[in-house]
Amino acid sequence: MAKKTILAFIIVIIIGLVALFMINSHDTVDVYIDGENVSVETHSMGKDNIDSLNQDICDYIVNVMDDTTTNITGAHNGIENICLKYGLDEPTVNIDSSIGPDQIPVMVYVDGTSMVPTLQDGQTVLYNKTHDVHVGDIVVAESDEYGGIIKRVDAIDGNRVHLISDNKEVTYEYIDGYLYETKGITTWVDISDINGVVIDY
Repeated sequence: MAKKTILAFIIVIIIGLVALFMINSHDTVDVYIDGENVSVETHSMGKDNIDSLNQDICDYIVNVMDDTTTNITGAHNGIENICLKYGLDEPTVNIDSSIGPDQIPVMVYVDGTSMVPTLQDGQTVLYNKTHDVHVGDIVVAESDEYGGIIKRVDAIDGNRVHLISDNKEVTYEYIDGYLYETKGITTWVDISDINGVVIDY
């Protein structure tokens, strides 16, 4: 009877060790974004080229930060696809950031005075990469007419978003005999052209 008890005890220990090994052998990828920098740490049993994998994921997330069309779900899918190329099947992907889990913060610099007095030329702002915008939000967007802009949401009409400058000053200047008017930008953009909502400045 004692031999059977000892044998059962050994089997329980072996099963526990195998279960522990299986839990610890699951591949995980931890990504952290602070708005400017990306760090990646991959935990994988017996896989080569982890440094190359981490670098590819860093490069990918930097591109995601610049791309208006990729959201957090797309970022997860993109990381999983990169992992598959390196032989990691169904890894657990954790994206954390300085503003919380499953968020993509991006830091940009203000260029110009069109958002004075709220934002100053050269000032750093942090935005959360999202298309969830509301009237009154300050957003970073891509405009066909003006390029990259930081403006306030004035109105939303379906998928169209009207953006305006906070600076309401209008100036006039004569150049070569012609009178030029300078004022803040007002423009419509598609919701897909919104990079994100400014959350800190």
